[in-house]
Amino acid sequence: MEKMRIDKWVWAVRLYKSRTIAADACKTGKVKLNGVNAKPATLVGEGDKIELKKNGFGLTFEVKKLLKSRVGAAIAVECYTNTTPEEELNKYKNWFVGKTGAEMREKGAGRPTKKERREIDEFKDGDFNFDWYDEEPI
Repeated sequence: MEKMRIDKWVWAVRLYKSRTIAADACKTGKVKLNGVNAKPATLVGEGDKIELKKNGFGLTFEVKKLLKSRVGAAIAVECYTNTTPEEELNKYKNWFVGKTGAEMREKGAGRPTKKERREIDEFKDGDFNFDWYDEEPI
């Protein structure tokens, strides 16, 4: 049965951005092979279960196919089965909900002044004071 290094496999199927990051994750105990902490040189084969912690989320995968080198995302998805529990997937969805894009200022406006910063913070806090709304119409 053919086997390959775990750091190379998780990098090849695009679970980590670089092989160095994959090796560091193995060294710090963020990657487990069949429930046991894996060193970068630990050999992985088809049918093995890999658990990794990435950005605070626990992900679980089953190896379906080994690769000789890094491949495109479409091919990489065919090489593993994502067996991450539903609760962990919901944790990601709940974390992501409500996130918005970056705030923008007009070009050339520079940094906000202290007064503008306070107004922005007051607006973000949602403590709206609508004194004008309480007045009687003329």
